Amino acid sequence: MTPFATYTDEELVTLLLHSDEGAFTEIYNRYWQPLFYIAGKKTQDPYEAEGLVQEVFLDLWRRREQLQIRGLLRHYLAVALKYRFINWQAKRNRASTYAQYANRHLPHSDDSPELWLSFEELRGRLEALVAELPDKCRLAYRLREEGFSQREIAEQMMVSENTVATHLARARKSLRAGLGDFFILFF
Repeated sequence: MTPFATYTDEELVTLLLHSDEGAFTEIYNRYWQPLFYIAGKKTQDPYEAEGLVQEVFLDLWRRREQLQIRGLLRHYLAVALKYRFINWQAKRNRASTYAQYANRHLPHSDDSPELWLSFEELRGRLEALVAELPDKCRLAYRLREEGFSQREIAEQMMVSENTVATHLARARKSLRAGLGDFFILFF
């Protein structure tokens, strides 16, 4: 039995605020399985459920020094999992919507080497343009690309949502301009 096993959740959170790894491990050991069970029921996929729960704990550790948990820790973790699930579901819905659109509107099978090379060239150009973005714009763009909401990006970057919106707008404008030149040259 670890010495942290006798601590209350409030004591563990206080220790976590001071980056105590033992307290984090105890929180993880207490709540991983219940959160995994909930996520598994929601996703119907153990791999996805495990990923969602890991993201909750990873975020808990990353934001440990800024945590402001009001109420019970288990409720805080359950709500964090709920929002992760909502974002996961939204991402799946976007992918499904795109796949349906692509099936209806895009040519079905043109596996020509020219098309593949064109796509690779476009992807390379996009990566180069993203790399040229200012640091904060690039970070906001990458987080958005990973499916994070504007609010989550603001929390991770520790800035306001308006600042995130500005960074994203600048990134989109810069990428549009850079890719616009690429398309003119390409076609």
